[in-house]
Amino acid sequence: MEDHWTVGHVAELAGVSVRMLHHYDEIGLVRPSARTAAGYRAYSAGDVELLREVLAYRRLGFGLREVAEMVGDPSTDAVAHLRRLQSFDVAMAVSTVHHWGDPVAGLREMRRVAHRVVVLTFDTDEPGWQDRFWRTRDYLPEFAAVLAEFPSLAGMVDAIGARAEPVPIPWDCADGLFEAYWRRPAAYLEDHVRRAMSVWTRVGPEAEQRAVRSLSDDLDSGRWAECNSDLADLDAADLRLRLLIA
Repeated sequence: MEDHWTVGHVAELAGVSVRMLHHYDEIGLVRPSARTAAGYRAYSAGDVELLREVLAYRRLGFGLREVAEMVGDPSTDAVAHLRRLQSFDVAMAVSTVHHWGDPVAGLREMRRVAHRVVVLTFDTDEPGWQDRFWRTRDYLPEFAAVLAEFPSLAGMVDAIGARAEPVPIPWDCADGLFEAYWRRPAAYLEDHVRRAMSVWTRVGPEAEQRAVRSLSDDLDSGRWAECNSDLADLDAADLRLRLLIA
């Protein structure tokens, strides 16, 4: 039969099972337009194109009934179905909001598409917030410029209707974020440790190397230990990290 393919050939082309094609035929979703003399299913180019459309909708998460509506009735609003799918159970952003061009707009978009939102970010509302962490206070003043136009905590909370909770950082934090080594200063001298922290790309290599040299000198001289002796017995530190939960 010209311009028709067997069920096995179509299954191979589409990457599906023959059993699935039989099922689609039985429920009237993708029916072969012809049969061979022996009674076997034979698919035309149009049948194969319809199958591809069905499989595309299935990959997007539509159920078989919804797919049948969309491929069977051209007036069906597929866009409305797609918008419904653009809803997630949870959207999460961890230590990234300060890199966004418009943090508040980004947070609102997260809230629009998700039932719940969780964000780990900074609280810069308190004057002199950068002085809470010796790394930014004594060695990296450029960090303040990175967050110069950062929205207030209240503004971010309002954007997504969240509550804010402080996130104390344990002294042995294994996450590797910028503040993780507040009681283990020598870690900041290790290049592989710093490469896991996005802040260095924002302040630039000159500021990074200067901060590394200064800290190294202060560790060797004992100045760091003298200036930060109050940290020795702390199990956790509040360095203005906040968890927004909506």
